[in-house]
Amino acid sequence: MNNPFLVGEHLYLRGLESSDVEGEYPSWLNDEILTQYLEHHVYPYSKASAIEYIDALRHRNDRIMLAIIHQESNKHIGNITLSTITPVHRSAEFSLLIGDASSQGKGLAKEAALLLLCHGFETMNLNRIWCGTMESNIPMQRLALSLGMTQEGIKRQEVYKNGRYNDTIQYSILKEEFKGIR
Repeated sequence: MNNPFLVGEHLYLRGLESSDVEGEYPSWLNDEILTQYLEHHVYPYSKASAIEYIDALRHRNDRIMLAIIHQESNKHIGNITLSTITPVHRSAEFSLLIGDASSQGKGLAKEAALLLLCHGFETMNLNRIWCGTMESNIPMQRLALSLGMTQEGIKRQEVYKNGRYNDTIQYSILKEEFKGIR
């Protein structure tokens, strides 16, 4: 393992590093199919953009973005984030992307999410973690529900993607609810 921050059974999470731009990571955000449910793929994402973003993360305390690393291969397979961290309200937004196609559909997103949610609730003392996903993103909806999240509502026509306005479905989980899942 290379500089792990949170360790699971099949993967570990670590901070994004400048060297990650030499791998597949920047290309994930330029992939039209991979980003079909995300707000990315509006502007090209370059290695220079990725380096600038990674450098800026070091100076932020409202966002944790971690690389998802498969333990066996030591391969960077995706990224996971807690953003919009609000200390007063003790809340944060959760998102993730499994960019490596061969790692999708194997339960690794859930393992990574459980690691980060546990960190958010137990270490950062957050009370509420939420996410939103486009109505057509069935895999993310399934993940949110499998994490014990509750659907809170729908933001109508919130995201313009694929030539049309899309609703987003909002989910959340509270610290007390997560304790029962873990």
